[in-house]
Amino acid sequence: MKLYTKAMASAVAALAIFVTTNVNAQTASEPTNPSRQKLGIGLNIGAGTKDGLGLAIGGDLRYQVDIDRQLSVPVSAGYTNFSVKDNYDGGSFGYIPVKAGLKYFFSDTGSGAYAMAEAGAGFGTKSGTGTAFVYAPTIGYSWSNGLDLGAKYEGYSNDGNIGYAGIRLAYGFKL
Repeated sequence: MKLYTKAMASAVAALAIFVTTNVNAQTASEPTNPSRQKLGIGLNIGAGTKDGLGLAIGGDLRYQVDIDRQLSVPVSAGYTNFSVKDNYDGGSFGYIPVKAGLKYFFSDTGSGAYAMAEAGAGFGTKSGTGTAFVYAPTIGYSWSNGLDLGAKYEGYSNDGNIGYAGIRLAYGFKL
């Protein structure tokens, strides 16, 4: 499982580098959309979807490159903390998810309703948690002023599955 997770994380990182490098070389081709890059900061909060898990809370930074007005490539990294309910030994543990994906806007304005899929690696911060394959399907709405609200599921797969269903509230800055 570890070899598969490392290979998947490497493939996602290589794809993200290839796409962002390729897009930067073509920036001048669409004069109606001069700012093709965004940097966002977000707060994630949700409920664990496995027995024994309580609140999941975390934050992330997301770099996003617009391929065109409807399709973007997000690359994100952050931290997610899972609390464990008292009758399951209490405490908490965390993951550092590093993901890349695709974000599709249903409108050609570059804002509004969207669907997004991300995948990558989640690095456990507690001894014994290891590295997990992480995936996160999301639906949301992005306003033209930079505010973004998404409903998501984020799953971690490593010798079993855990995850949370929650929301991400974020603000994006044009670069």
